[in-house]
Amino acid sequence: MTRPKVVPSGVERTIADDELIVSKTDTRGVLTYVNDVFLRVSAYPEDEVLGQPHNMIRHPDMPRCVFKLLWDTIKSGQEIFAYVVNLAGDGAHYWVLAHVTPTFGADGRIIGYHSSRRTPDRAGMDVIRPLYGRLVAEERRHARPADALTASHAMLTATADEAGGYERFVWSLESTRAGAR
Repeated sequence: MTRPKVVPSGVERTIADDELIVSKTDTRGVLTYVNDVFLRVSAYPEDEVLGQPHNMIRHPDMPRCVFKLLWDTIKSGQEIFAYVVNLAGDGAHYWVLAHVTPTFGADGRIIGYHSSRRTPDRAGMDVIRPLYGRLVAEERRHARPADALTASHAMLTATADEAGGYERFVWSLESTRAGAR
């Protein structure tokens, strides 16, 4: 089934602080499970998402270098937290703080991935939005995808290294959430 291309509408959708968007995929990133919050926020019915690549909700303004970092991390058996902007089936977008983990089989091999997403800290978004804008602009500056990815990854790494690494960078943006509750 060929899906029509979704065009961003500029409308932002949010989720409540107590909601979690949950999805599971196989090792190729094909959706095998989504919860009701995923369906509501993404504006897709279940029969249109299960069996489809998770990147069906990728927003065109999401830096490719962040997804490369995410995939490299989870394929190595580690978890990652990352800010992500997704594109809903109706053109709306929604920001999340994603926690993606590998799922291991009885033999210790990765058999899939599990992602839980929550609403990101609003103060953190004041840093992420312009950073992602710069990363995407850098990616679009290059004709060759490999060059684009290399350049934006270098920018992301430089920013994260100032905070002591990617994980510390992400959690430094979420620090106001912990203090506010």
